[in-house]
Amino acid sequence: MAKYRALYTDYPWADVEIERRLLAEVDCELIVAPDNKEETQARLASGMDVILTCWAPVTARVIDAADRCRHIARTGIGLDNINVEHATKRKILVTNVPDYCVNEVAEHTIGLIFALGRGIAGYHLATKNGQYDLVAGLPAERISGKTLGIIGLGQIGKILARRAHGVGMRVIGTNRSGTTHDGVDWVRLHDLLAQSDYVSVQAPLTPETKHLINRETLRMMKPTAYLINTARGGLVDHAALAEALQAGVIAGAALDVQTPEPPDLSQAPYNDPRVIVTPHVAFYSSQATDELRTRVGQQVAAFLRGERPENIVNPAAIDS
Repeated sequence: MAKYRALYTDYPWADVEIERRLLAEVDCELIVAPDNKEETQARLASGMDVILTCWAPVTARVIDAADRCRHIARTGIGLDNINVEHATKRKILVTNVPDYCVNEVAEHTIGLIFALGRGIAGYHLATKNGQYDLVAGLPAERISGKTLGIIGLGQIGKILARRAHGVGMRVIGTNRSGTTHDGVDWVRLHDLLAQSDYVSVQAPLTPETKHLINRETLRMMKPTAYLINTARGGLVDHAALAEALQAGVIAGAALDVQTPEPPDLSQAPYNDPRVIVTPHVAFYSSQATDELRTRVGQQVAAFLRGERPENIVNPAAIDS
């Protein structure tokens, strides 16, 4: 019998062999949950030393059931699926990997900008359905010279700004701190929305930023502008977006993240031909996911060896 046990709540890749191998090196058995239901997670959490989680909610109920757990490892960046405050009260440290896919998300966002502005997605679907018609997809726009507004100037936002400059775009940005970055003109949110041809949401999801893009803020955008969200689905009020598209408030959108996931693709805004939908894949590359899984496995192994793992997001859990 293994010395330690770890619960893997969920994962989007084919197997867990990378994680299982790294945990086996510290005599830790990895148990994979059969589903994302809270009652399942709570039942399995009892007796676990560690919880690894991708998107499944690690609620207060799950944390309370994890009577032996002292480490929750997030296989990703965002922490909105983990009750970090409750984990801290229980003196359970939480870790993440905040920099593993920043290039991938920036690259995916640039790809969506081109797909929207150049009509690539629409042309592709038309030709696959037997329509080979240049005029049907017009107008298409030159990307260079357009203004990209970035909401959130963290690691991904900064890389996205450099990529956008590389294709000749003007870049403006906004964030809570008001700090500027090379080549990015800082503006207030309402000015960013009014000036931008493309608005890219790169902010974290918090109670303050939930539905940051809503009925009011959408109406601040140009009718020719596009919205791109590769951050978190909850940042956008999708019902308001559907209304805005129907009313011609904006020209279109590209959504890699939704609430819920998967969404009902038969409903607006997902079924609107002016909306590109990708299945939460912006983070993905073979290199990024291998790095993510390896670093999470190393974090857990370090913790079980009595070492301090990297990227502790709640140091008060162990420093108090």
